[in-house]
Amino acid sequence: MSPEQINKIKEYLSKRFSTESVLIKSRKVTDSVEVYLDDEILGILYIDDEDKNDISYDLNISILQQDLDEL
Repeated sequence: MSPEQINKIKEYLSKRFSTESVLIKSRKVTDSVEVYLDDEILGILYIDDEDKNDISYDLNISILQQDLDEL
């Protein structure tokens, strides 16, 4: 992902989650980034740009049972 795309995604997620605590880190692969919320990984965001005119982003969030049990 380009730096411009990453910045737009960060701005969008910050607005949607109503927090400036969203951080996006690059990965070794170019089709995804790691999304953090309050210094904890939230998920992996993938870009689907096969059709250059119709780009989409998919955020994959994993929730562990042990995290639910701690509630």
